[in-house]
Amino acid sequence: MKQFHFEYHDLESFSQDLSDFKIMCESENIRAKMFQVYSEILECHTMQKVCSAIEQIFPDTLYMGCSTSGNIIDCELSSEITIVCTAFEFPSTQVRIFQYDLQRNDIDQITASILAELEKYPWVKAIETFFTIPEDSTTRFCEGLKTVRADIQIFGGVACSDDITSDKSFVFSQTGEISQKSIVLIFYGGDDFYVDSISVTGWKPLGRKFQVTKSKGSVLQELDGIPAYEVYHKYLNIKNDENFFYNTLEFPLFYEHNNTTILRTPVASNADGSIIMTSDIEIGSVVRISYGDPGTIVESIRHDSRQIADFQPDLLHIFSCAARRTFWTAKEPTYEIYPFQGLSPSCGFFSHGEFLRTNGNLNQHNVTLVIAAMREGKKRASVPAVFVEESRLSKVPLVSRLATFISVTSLELEESNQKLESANEKLKSAAIIDGLTGLYNRKEIQHRIEQSLLQIKEQKFSLIMLDIDNFKQVNDTYGHQEGDNVIIELANILHREQADETRNVSAGRWGGEEFMMLLPGMEGSASSYTANLIRKCFAETEFPFIRPQTISLGVTQAKDDDTLDSLCSRVDMALYRAKKSGKNKVVLI
Repeated sequence: MKQFHFEYHDLESFSQDLSDFKIMCESENIRAKMFQVYSEILECHTMQKVCSAIEQIFPDTLYMGCSTSGNIIDCELSSEITIVCTAFEFPSTQVRIFQYDLQRNDIDQITASILAELEKYPWVKAIETFFTIPEDSTTRFCEGLKTVRADIQIFGGVACSDDITSDKSFVFSQTGEISQKSIVLIFYGGDDFYVDSISVTGWKPLGRKFQVTKSKGSVLQELDGIPAYEVYHKYLNIKNDENFFYNTLEFPLFYEHNNTTILRTPVASNADGSIIMTSDIEIGSVVRISYGDPGTIVESIRHDSRQIADFQPDLLHIFSCAARRTFWTAKEPTYEIYPFQGLSPSCGFFSHGEFLRTNGNLNQHNVTLVIAAMREGKKRASVPAVFVEESRLSKVPLVSRLATFISVTSLELEESNQKLESANEKLKSAAIIDGLTGLYNRKEIQHRIEQSLLQIKEQKFSLIMLDIDNFKQVNDTYGHQEGDNVIIELANILHREQADETRNVSAGRWGGEEFMMLLPGMEGSASSYTANLIRKCFAETEFPFIRPQTISLGVTQAKDDDTLDSLCSRVDMALYRAKKSGKNKVVLI
């Protein structure tokens, strides 16, 4: 398997290059099997010229192409329009190209057709996919190919443009026209054809875990119950503006899907705080923000390239996310793939997304590097060494160490935060809750009465003031412990009244053995009825060591012109009359 590449600048020079190449093929018996065109220029008429030249000079040779965000030849950036010819040396090696129109067929029909084609060609060992930027998620496409024979590898990329924020892209082949809504597939196989593929991210998860609590397709709505954007704003200070996409490129979300590490890149943020992702993230998924460190990334690639080196490829097909090219703006765009440079010839492009089948599942990746290695015939005797200049690598991958540190400490921090939140809740509670009874303290119940007076024109309310009869005798005769028990039993009755959320009752300890109840939306007569029920309930309460006790209650309805003093004086007067008239009574003023 050999690779030859050309650059298109104009039709005349390109046609001449192809003609010279054809003469060489005939003289050296080279089987030119397939042309692949990678173009950063999204001009259909230019692509038609390229296709016409190939068809005219190599009429029986397959070809396909796609738009890109940059082209790669031998791990270096190549020209805006790059054409690669793959020549197969073994007669048994076979290739087929298919193109599917996404406007004429839905995804289920397309995947069904692919499965049917695979039944016709049992020699297939690999499928290379080229997608135009999809309007919807590619999940259905990936799920539709789940039953593909286990030994068939699937890899590829999503076509792109030089503007990675644009949704414009195209694919084409000799079996179909130049299209902005199509899929092109290449089947590879044969007895002497071998293939291997890997994916590399190099990004490391940072910080705490978040659970996806609300999402719809590729729209990530909530993480841990809060708008997804708030996570990026809180932890990274990224604003919800036109630069959101560029500012989040270095910080994709990291999660496990189909037993594989997946990165998902935010594309845009919405006014409601949701984030549009490059593909689906299911509800219940656990995600973490990730970050890329140059030294760590290259070291990861260097490590994973050993698998490809052991495979001993004849050539490599490289699909690198356009976001990674943006990440390496301070260096050469192909800086990270230098470890593969000495292994074999290579070609590829910077893509909008990457595909790879792992553990029987096809996944769309983002911010990921996918490498497909191909070979004809058995391995050679010796394995080529993978060489990377040490000066190109970070001596101390700081972010890798930082990621480990943060990962270890995140759980401890979360536990500390939970304890702190609990402590804060207790402090807030202590400021408004009476320690003995668990009801509101005087300050809080008085505040609630004042707030109700401010809204009295919108909602009427009544007050009940309660006092334990002859309470001093209980303390003097039985001791303060028993006196506290009597207070607590009365508080329990008021707690039950307060627990009825439909009435929104507030009960508080006014002082000593006195209590106050605020009853929103309730008139005086209804409040008197409630007060009498409380009186009876308390009178029937049994105490282990003392006789039953009673309470007296005063009731009044707030008026539009009431102040806190006038209202409290009136309900206190009602309580006084209940006491004066014999106790264990309810008096309404």
